[in-house]
Amino acid sequence: MAKRQIINIDLDKCTGCGLCIPDCPEGALQIIDGKAHLISDIFCDGLGACIGTCPEGAIETIEREAEEYSERLTMENIIKAGPNVIKAHLKHLNDHGQTKYFNPAIEVLLEKKIPVPSLEDNENVDCGCPGTTMQVTEPTKEVADAPAGDNSSALRQWPVQIHLLHPKAPFFENSHLLILADCVAAANPNLHSQLIHGKTIAMGCPKLDDTGAYIEKLSEIIKQNKIKSVTVATMEVPCCGGMIRVAEEAIRLSGKDVPFIKEMISIRGELM
Repeated sequence: MAKRQIINIDLDKCTGCGLCIPDCPEGALQIIDGKAHLISDIFCDGLGACIGTCPEGAIETIEREAEEYSERLTMENIIKAGPNVIKAHLKHLNDHGQTKYFNPAIEVLLEKKIPVPSLEDNENVDCGCPGTTMQVTEPTKEVADAPAGDNSSALRQWPVQIHLLHPKAPFFENSHLLILADCVAAANPNLHSQLIHGKTIAMGCPKLDDTGAYIEKLSEIIKQNKIKSVTVATMEVPCCGGMIRVAEEAIRLSGKDVPFIKEMISIRGELM
């Protein structure tokens, strides 16, 4: 077992209403003795589709030791539930840009000669999970020439975390992509005016997260959109160098020739 994101249910808050059950096509949740329970780690992908429908706020995602999620075993459950559940599951994976799960799910359907449902009527990339509700935002004001210490937001999109980004999100097309190591946001007081302005953001930590998943997601973003440039911003500490390697590999796998810029922030927050 290894640490990963997985659903956690506060049984003191849970009323057993069951509203979370339909939003878990993977079949990981059941009502037992009047409370919702996660019945098996291997059926929970940790993406949190069930969170938004809990009226008591009893469900969250946490990081803990858990058995690895199995898409093939999950599909065995889902197929039994019928075509509507199959479609809901595929939409859930597609909306999160989870190609590492989506592609094996399609393989299982093809192996069993089960028709692959069309998702064309579900092109909206929001599947209802609170953290992935996409928004194209406008900066609070022009910050290109803002003075040091200016606190105006240059954020143009939501979400920003790499795992939550969808490769087909509209804010990526014709954009300058900023791949941002998490700690840069805490260290640099002028982040918005110096780095974020005019860019779309993909944030993550190369030391604590799965860099393989980062590479896969970022390469799809670059491949599926016209990206004008890729900037990677890291801290001066050695572990942050992993994000540079992630960006370089993502560009290579995309097969595109994209201008690549490296920015480094000192532990005192200065743009070096």
